[in-house]
Amino acid sequence: MRAVIFDMFETLITLYESPIYFGSEIAKDVGIPVEEFLSMWQPTKYDRSVGKMKFEDVMENILRNYRCYSENLIEHVKQKWIDSKKEAFRHLHSEIIPMLTELKNKKILIGLISNTFYEEEIVIRESLLFPYFDAIFLSSEQGVCKPDEEIFHRCMKALSVKAEECIYVGDGGSCELETAQKLGMKAIQAVWYLKEGTLQPTGRKKNFINVESPLNVLQYL
Repeated sequence: MRAVIFDMFETLITLYESPIYFGSEIAKDVGIPVEEFLSMWQPTKYDRSVGKMKFEDVMENILRNYRCYSENLIEHVKQKWIDSKKEAFRHLHSEIIPMLTELKNKKILIGLISNTFYEEEIVIRESLLFPYFDAIFLSSEQGVCKPDEEIFHRCMKALSVKAEECIYVGDGGSCELETAQKLGMKAIQAVWYLKEGTLQPTGRKKNFINVESPLNVLQYL
């Protein structure tokens, strides 16, 4: 194998080892009933994922609809949203850095394909993981998100590798493993962050290799 391509959330980092700050928490901070807030917040997910809308755009629309618009309030919840993502990088599995270091030592190319919102781009690029990547493809920058094959093709092109030369490692959300496998990659489900009974987007997938700890990825090179 010449390259390993990773997902970010619930693969390299997890949002569930630190206090979560999702739509329900934002609703409480701005004083809007959760169900009503989510009915306007959740439909914007795709547009935010492909960079068509930013956090503050969505919040302005919602707050103006409830006649409680305030630039300070938007900035307050936006900063809490960003801080929650930064906090996730402080709770890495102990084997993440050793795994990435060993891949570098073995001259294996490292790619990242992640469905992100605009506000997460800077957090990722300022993180301690950023220097390890040889190619980074974030949906909010690319205008296309997983499971669309296009974002996989763009990453492979940047790495100058073919699908059969790649391992794809992800938690399995957004049908990413299915796409990777269809393209000819070895698809591996990262389950080291998986916890039953949480809000995590997926569970174990029986049709894919389940890897229990990051360093175990190395045995599939």
